[in-house]
Amino acid sequence: MRKWIAVTWLILLAGIIFAFFWHNQLKYSLPTPIPADYKSVQNGKKIMLRQKLQFNNDKPVFLHFFNPDCPCSRFNIDQFKSLVKTYRSQVNFAVVLMTDKPYTSSDIQNKFGITVPIVADSTIAMSCGVYSTPQAVVLTAEKKLYYRGNYNKSRYCTDKKTSYANIALMNILHKNTTLRLDQYALKAYGCTLPNCVN
Repeated sequence: MRKWIAVTWLILLAGIIFAFFWHNQLKYSLPTPIPADYKSVQNGKKIMLRQKLQFNNDKPVFLHFFNPDCPCSRFNIDQFKSLVKTYRSQVNFAVVLMTDKPYTSSDIQNKFGITVPIVADSTIAMSCGVYSTPQAVVLTAEKKLYYRGNYNKSRYCTDKKTSYANIALMNILHKNTTLRLDQYALKAYGCTLPNCVN
């Protein structure tokens, strides 16, 4: 009798773990719902950056929209840091902190090892058409929107063929005016701003 109780208990426990894993996988594989008041921003629109994001050079700008409480943001932080390492001499990078919690720039830099400017300004997300995290925005040297979208089709940013943010950076650095990406690049996946819900 004890043996059957133990086996039943283990099967039940395994079922609960599987259900939890499945729920999380499903939750973060569905597109983020578009907010009712969302206003789309077209590529080519000039984006006005705040004083903290004024760069004194003519390099493109890469904005990483980040919420430290969003699992998807945490999954792709290494991808972002890899882009910074690869393109830092050619591109201006910054993190736009998207949370209603009182994190400081130092908190984020120390916890995640980020070495680029960090600003907390939700108006930048609105001006770029960003409504979830993580999202990447690439601006031309003239501060015109070139790309707004996902880092990768894969949740863990491991699919090199769909490294959308990297592809956008390579294209802008090679002066390609046309950026052709599949549907997964432009649909938002992740946490709705600012409270990390889906």
